[in-house]
Amino acid sequence: MSVARINPPELSKPSGFAHATRHRDIVHLAGQTALTPDGTIIEGGIVAQFRQALSNVLTALNAAGGRPGNLLSVTIYLLDIPDYQANGKEIGRIWRELVGSDYPAMAGIGVTSLWQPEALVEIQAVAALGED
Repeated sequence: MSVARINPPELSKPSGFAHATRHRDIVHLAGQTALTPDGTIIEGGIVAQFRQALSNVLTALNAAGGRPGNLLSVTIYLLDIPDYQANGKEIGRIWRELVGSDYPAMAGIGVTSLWQPEALVEIQAVAALGED
């Protein structure tokens, strides 16, 4: 079985994981927080962190040969679901700006903590490449 491990230079250097793995036309995208290439979490609350985390997912997807329309499923891990819901219109606007208006299967899951203590959101996804 041939698995490509994809770590685009635009993202922070991974330690103990790959930003994406691809087997044939299936891409698994590692959970991305609002980590910048220099290894810090951006400030600005849930909206700013959502934008950065989603951008990181899309950067890894692009490096794997995909585009937003290839997303099959997206899981969003949240420290504060009410905060996310309160900012839903702005978060939805960011989604449409970066991904478009076609939505994959999605889940939002409340968690007690994420890997980086400053992180408020983490986004993980699966995509299928090939014929659309």
